[in-house]
Amino acid sequence: MNNLSKKLMFFVLLLTSVFFFAQAVTEQFLVKGNCNMCKARIETTATKAGAISANWSAENQTLTMVLDESKVTCDTILKQVAEAGHDNEKYKAPDSVYKSLPACCLYTRGSGKNENIHTDSDSDAKQIEGVKLVREKEATAISKKEAGLIFNINSKELLKAACCNLSESFETNATVDVSFSNAVTGTKQLKMLGLDQKYTLLTKEQLPEIRGLASAYGLNFIPGKWIGGIQLTKGGSTVVNGYESITGQINTELLKSHDDDKKSETEINLFSDNNGRVEANVTSTSPISDKWNQSVLLHGNGTFGDTDMNYDNFLDRPKGSQLNVAYLLNYNDLESSGFASHFGINFLKDERTAGQIGFNKRIPQKDQSLYGVGIDISRFQLWNKTGYIFKGKPYQSLGWMNQLTYHQQDSFFGLRNYFGKETSYYSNLIFESIIGNTNNKYKVGASFLYDKYDEDYLLDNYKRTETVPGLFAEYTLTGEKFTLVTGARVDFHNLAGTQFTPRMNFKYDLTPKTIFRISAGRGFRTANIFAESQSYFASNREIQVINNGGEIYGLKPEIAWNYGVSLQQEFKFFGRKSTILADFFRTDFQNQVVTDLEESAQKILFYNLEGKSFANSFQTQWDFQPVKNLEFRVAYKYYDVALDYLSGLKKVPFMAKHRGFANLAYSTNKTEKGRFWSFDTTLNLVGKQRLPNTKSNPTEFQIGDYSPSYSTLNAQISRNFSEKIRVYLGGENLTGYQQKVAILDAGNSFGNYFDGGMVYAPIMKQNFYVGVDFKF
Repeated sequence: MNNLSKKLMFFVLLLTSVFFFAQAVTEQFLVKGNCNMCKARIETTATKAGAISANWSAENQTLTMVLDESKVTCDTILKQVAEAGHDNEKYKAPDSVYKSLPACCLYTRGSGKNENIHTDSDSDAKQIEGVKLVREKEATAISKKEAGLIFNINSKELLKAACCNLSESFETNATVDVSFSNAVTGTKQLKMLGLDQKYTLLTKEQLPEIRGLASAYGLNFIPGKWIGGIQLTKGGSTVVNGYESITGQINTELLKSHDDDKKSETEINLFSDNNGRVEANVTSTSPISDKWNQSVLLHGNGTFGDTDMNYDNFLDRPKGSQLNVAYLLNYNDLESSGFASHFGINFLKDERTAGQIGFNKRIPQKDQSLYGVGIDISRFQLWNKTGYIFKGKPYQSLGWMNQLTYHQQDSFFGLRNYFGKETSYYSNLIFESIIGNTNNKYKVGASFLYDKYDEDYLLDNYKRTETVPGLFAEYTLTGEKFTLVTGARVDFHNLAGTQFTPRMNFKYDLTPKTIFRISAGRGFRTANIFAESQSYFASNREIQVINNGGEIYGLKPEIAWNYGVSLQQEFKFFGRKSTILADFFRTDFQNQVVTDLEESAQKILFYNLEGKSFANSFQTQWDFQPVKNLEFRVAYKYYDVALDYLSGLKKVPFMAKHRGFANLAYSTNKTEKGRFWSFDTTLNLVGKQRLPNTKSNPTEFQIGDYSPSYSTLNAQISRNFSEKIRVYLGGENLTGYQQKVAILDAGNSFGNYFDGGMVYAPIMKQNFYVGVDFKF
């Protein structure tokens, strides 16, 4: 080729390039996504749709395209990107396509504020003009995105039962077991994975809540109407929230205004049952400005009736009252400055009187023959959570949480006095970012916990101060079909020594509908033997602590490992979504503070474990909806829980080996004015339970080796007359099953054999209630 030909070819190429780039334009659009798989899918779809080049950034969620507008439009490309599963500023991905994406690609979908997002073609939209399409949230949903086994419980689930407080929020949940702790104080306790409530981390707004001196009665301190949602984690939870979780975590979110809801709303709830309990709740959420909103939460209850359904002359539940007040203030300026903050303050006063009918709390116990119990609790909390998202880096944030708690309990159980004061401060600083891309996320931080205890039991005083600075790190790796979360923390406990806490959760999507999970982790805690064992104070058992050289009551801390595996399978049943979940968890104690009721029926022994202690838990659950508006949930649970007592390896008492559960919920279609009916019923089948050894008692005050099996049935009917008015009527323990002898030697309450802690079943027969909700 001669020089002239080369020059002509160069000139032609130059003209072509000039013409080509004159026609090309660069455009940038918001496109939602998560990871490198999203990036490849978005860019490939855009170029196949006609873009000359495409580049998607995970950092700012933007797609930058070069295209020739004479050949293809931006709308055409963005529509195909949406059809591939990615919401953008013009089109929304079909729900079915979004749900079929790999778990690592399931980005958080928007609130739908942008009116330019289309879900159908214009012609289709005209056909359904005026029809509002709403996708109902599941009342309880198993998170498909999280590596851990997490259940998200919303307000729809909480409305299925009376739900007067947190302890009653799990009546329609198959994972948590709820039971009375004794026959005198009327308190309920949770159990999860076959172990007592104290081994579950109970938080409020991700801050420590029911622990320390609040262990016995803390479930009554969170009214049901205050709850905005609950997150329940089975097995090892994140190290970010501390070291105390062994069997899992239950976090309660308080009711707050939503950012996309700029209107004020006040709700009044009135409740009463046929056994003398009344309750009133007022919750008000309102915006103050574009960035500030507030919540005012008020609760009051009183129990005034003398309920004695087994005719033993003891109240089946205490009389008394509670006043509970909270104020929440929220600031949200994430979109502009990157800052958000949440403030909360809470004051509670709870007074209850129990014991024999006719007991007068105003007269000292030593001056009257009737047995009485008095429990007065005052509690104050102040907390703040502040977060900052770095500008231009939505994946990078800094959060700081602080909480101050003061708790005081003055109580007596017959001639047994117990007084306790606790001052607690908690702080947690968390930094979150990525390594390279959003497939590699990490959190690092530092925490500090301060607990000051001052307890009086009988004539003995117990004082201690626990200070626990800690450091933690957590790494999340997200692949095409898997998510791995692994973390560890080191805590420098002034009394328990340095503690290392590793945890791991792994999720693998065998198919988009089949999810496999495994978890493992360590937890440790210091036992508050008096506060946590108050269910046995309503007895004449002598308390003995066998000193083991530890710094806390002479005992060493509790340490346990938890391992779990689960399989989640979704499929169609009668053409509708159905989910089966099966899980197995094992907890092995490296050290434990044993509460021994076996050595003698007149004693409670506390000592450190020598030998083995374990809990095996298997659960299978099936959620399905055979027809519209009708929901079923059935479950079976198997527990194998044992430990080495001084007298040898035995099954832990008050733990049924077999449990069955069934919940049925039905609601009618909602009318244009918001009217509909709801029906809900829950059946619990409880197998036999091993009971503590009482053979040292006279024959008439002994109980058998095992309890009988029994069942309970709860049901509720509610009627929404509009979006603003709801009335509900329900019944608890409709089968009427009752433990007839709930208190041993009830006729001689100051004798050696009196014991109100041997409770394995309901102590009250049917209880009926009615309530009404008003919104304005």
